[in-house]
Amino acid sequence: MKPETRDKLSRVSVATLCTALFKRGLRNQTIQDVHPVARKGRNMVGPAFTLRYIPAREDLNGIEVFKNPAHPQRAGVEACPPGAVMIMDSRKDPRAASAGGILVTRLMVRGAAGVVTDGGFRDSPEIATLDIPAYHNRPSSPTNLTLHQALEFDIPIGCGDVAVWPGDVVVGDDEAVIIIPNGIADEIADEAVEMTVFEDFVTEEVRNGKTIIGLYPPTNPETHTNFAAWRIKTGR
Repeated sequence: MKPETRDKLSRVSVATLCTALFKRGLRNQTIQDVHPVARKGRNMVGPAFTLRYIPAREDLNGIEVFKNPAHPQRAGVEACPPGAVMIMDSRKDPRAASAGGILVTRLMVRGAAGVVTDGGFRDSPEIATLDIPAYHNRPSSPTNLTLHQALEFDIPIGCGDVAVWPGDVVVGDDEAVIIIPNGIADEIADEAVEMTVFEDFVTEEVRNGKTIIGLYPPTNPETHTNFAAWRIKTGR
């Protein structure tokens, strides 16, 4: 990802990105039923590094599997590149944890940009205090082994009803997480920045008593004139 693209995406909301993607016919890019463990007041931005779980089978998923250094959950945490977002397919099942405080801490220390699961995290009060954005469905204390079997990483997955390919751009804010196809991330970032500037102008106009008719969307010629003057005045 270009540094300038990462910077732009760090300054726009997931809601704005939803609209930019919708204009291109992409309607299903927001991960469903996933929320911040704790609001960080800043965006999470990074390429996706994926991990897939399947339903656990008891004869293959005992506690002893964690002794294997090639165990996909453990190996995936060690393989996740710095600056990437580790994103997990837990089949939207939060009854057992996708990971806990120790593994999320390891991702943070290794420089991951964030971690996302459509399941749950254990040790969520601890994870909430870490300096890494983390998103899940809800807290979940049982170990992943009780319901989830880690199978493979760095492959296409589904997370919260959204298709995620390795390298897709993941953006999370204090509201939600969205997936941007890698091939259009630069242009989406440019458009979202411009949309944000205009929406800031509109918000100010509405607070000053203006009607949204003709303002949002800008169908009134006066809106374009006023917006241009506002950009000069504010340096935006």
